[in-house]
Amino acid sequence: MKRLLLVIGLLILVSCCGKKESQPEEKQVTEKQQIAEKQVAEKEQVAEKKQMAEEKQIPEKQVAEKEPSNQAKIWNGPDFTLPTIDGETLTLSELSGKVIILDFWATWCPPCRMEIPDFIQLYSQYKDKGLLIIGLSLDESPDNVRQFKEKMGINYPIVMGNQKVTEDFGGIRGIPTTFIIDREGNIETKIVGYRSKEVFEKEIDSLLKE
Repeated sequence: MKRLLLVIGLLILVSCCGKKESQPEEKQVTEKQQIAEKQVAEKEQVAEKKQMAEEKQIPEKQVAEKEPSNQAKIWNGPDFTLPTIDGETLTLSELSGKVIILDFWATWCPPCRMEIPDFIQLYSQYKDKGLLIIGLSLDESPDNVRQFKEKMGINYPIVMGNQKVTEDFGGIRGIPTTFIIDREGNIETKIVGYRSKEVFEKEIDSLLKE
């Protein structure tokens, strides 16, 4: 009987010791799981923040790609840089994006003077829609042209021409000679001699809508 009680006591003691020793192992496993889960959560947060930052940058990149640079402007026609009668310079290709009426004229030319009032009206009416009129004077003296501009109330720029620019535009054999130029510098129409305002309106109408 004493032996039986001794055996039972030993079994109980072994069982209790086993339970006490197993508790730290279970606790250690739980802590490792928590650390691992925390690391995974942190990685997910970092990845999410990175994705959000990239998504915010995409629209800015797209806008930047759509914005045209000055170097990318298209100009297919003849070009020039000429002095204005106001002491500045005007470069034709820098006006890319405008529909241009380029008028070769002179103050001593009666048909040229007849066109001036129509050009003044055209420019006032269509400048906000993208029209630019340039008077290219073949006079020798800019002072005479300046006085004529003030007298007539000309509201568009006037530059002083030379032989080179007349050659670049195929040779000017009579004035007025007027070129209609589209937004990319292509010469759409060449008109020699006087024309009414209605003729020019018809020529520029479709170009201004493009």
